[in-house]
Amino acid sequence: MIDRVLSLLHSRQYVELRRLIADMHVADIAEVFSEIPDRESMLRLFRLLPKGVAAETFSYLEPDVQQNIIEAITDVELRSILDDMFLDDCVDLIEEMPANVVRRVLLNTPKENRALINQYLQYPDDSAGSLMTNEYVGLKRGLTAGQALSEIRRTGVDKETIETCFILSKDRRLEGEVLLREIVLADPDTPIEEIMEDYTLSVKTHDDREEVAMLFSKYDVMSIPVVDQENRLVGLITIDDAVDVIQEENTEDFEMMAGMTPSDETYLKTPVLTLAKHRIVWLLVLMFSAMVTGAMLEHFEAAISAIPLLVSFLPMLMDTGGNCGSQASTMIIRGMALDEIDLSDVFRVWWKEVRVALLCSVVLAIFNFLRILIQYRDLEVAAVVCCTLICTVLIAKSLGCLLPMLAKRVRLDPALMAAPMITTITDACSILVFFRFALSFLSARL
Repeated sequence: MIDRVLSLLHSRQYVELRRLIADMHVADIAEVFSEIPDRESMLRLFRLLPKGVAAETFSYLEPDVQQNIIEAITDVELRSILDDMFLDDCVDLIEEMPANVVRRVLLNTPKENRALINQYLQYPDDSAGSLMTNEYVGLKRGLTAGQALSEIRRTGVDKETIETCFILSKDRRLEGEVLLREIVLADPDTPIEEIMEDYTLSVKTHDDREEVAMLFSKYDVMSIPVVDQENRLVGLITIDDAVDVIQEENTEDFEMMAGMTPSDETYLKTPVLTLAKHRIVWLLVLMFSAMVTGAMLEHFEAAISAIPLLVSFLPMLMDTGGNCGSQASTMIIRGMALDEIDLSDVFRVWWKEVRVALLCSVVLAIFNFLRILIQYRDLEVAAVVCCTLICTVLIAKSLGCLLPMLAKRVRLDPALMAAPMITTITDACSILVFFRFALSFLSARL
């Protein structure tokens, strides 16, 4: 479909192109723009879109594409787009644009919206206030279902969602909610109080946006109202914004778990220098940490010289420890991200991982014991390796579950304590335990 659109655009078959675009979803149309290399072609395609479709498509575009279009269109066209955009999309647009573009956007934004945008921009980036929109339907007590439906018809045209309507007092305090479905199905003379829900899930303006996004999954809702300290309704967060937050947070966690500084840009649009900059810091930290492992090997040089066979088991022990630690840390980090694990569960989590470690390590030790006996016929070395393996797995599993929880306790991102960090620490522990056992079991041969 994208290739077909691009082909029609380049051959200037605009009638056929309009017909093709009419059947496409705005998200698919926005994807076409990301494949267009030059601003002139972007502008030609954008001007072919119907007015309402153009504004909706614009909110789906990547920031760099939005900037190219804003810089190419007239003020009249820009005002037309901004008039049809929802307020939260306008706020997102301004947050992504350079100062000169922001200035032009604000100049072409209606005065009342400009004041609201400035107010929303004052909220912290990671807060619920930065996500909300003011396009919601508020109903007063005392209305009947028929009157409520008339009010929705009158005010709902420009609202981002009308599926859930909020019942407000005279001073705009949130008192409940009612679904559009209930209003439509109720008798027109039914008082709104009889079909409304008194309990309404709500969040404060300064609540953490990641925690707010998780509420959508937990309570299976399509929107959540945002209230101030006096419980006055100030905005609404919809499911599409929550999904964006969850995706951004997951991407950030994955990058941190891989030992990289999180990036706001997509991979293909991030410059090589920026990618290297985001990775080199952690690589340096891990490299210098790994030097501890080298120093420990140097300390046990005499034991290695006496029994060179010992060195052949180090990669297996270190890799097994790193893998076990990574398994545990991945499970714990994900569990905390989904609110399945809390800091108060630390001892339950640790005890469960200890039992898992014992089962896994005993099975691994048995296989290694048999392999060493068959291959080398050395009972003492087999005992050293198997004892080390059990201790290493226990240490790795313990570190894998405790370090992420410790990070959260000191208000750091638990993803920092992921595979690279756990592997570096368990490598050092593996070497230390291995040679301590070797010195104890094989002292006569050293």
